[in-house]
Amino acid sequence: MPEKRMLIVPAEIVRKIDENRGDMSQADFIDFLIDAQLKEEKKEQAVDKKYATKEEVYAFEQDMRGLLKTFLEFFITYGLDMGQKAPGLDLDQLTSKLENLEKDLTADIAKGKATIKWK
Repeated sequence: MPEKRMLIVPAEIVRKIDENRGDMSQADFIDFLIDAQLKEEKKEQAVDKKYATKEEVYAFEQDMRGLLKTFLEFFITYGLDMGQKAPGLDLDQLTSKLENLEKDLTADIAKGKATIKWK
């Protein structure tokens, strides 16, 4: 048998409990109200959450990796299916172009301005 305690509350609250409890006992009705309120607070806290957990960030990272892998595979197979080579670009030429772009960007940053070059 559970231990019982006495709770002293104003008569108006007892009247509200009796009016709204239906077939439930006073103790069961108060227990029901407390449980409902605690569940509501947990629900509100979950809705108000404005940050991501470690698990959510990890899942997002894995999904993005999968998406990037699929994206890359699509363009590789698309290029192979088309059977056309890139016009005169090999890996060394592409690397040198990227290095030149990086040098231009660092020079512009040092000058404190951004420029757009049209070709």
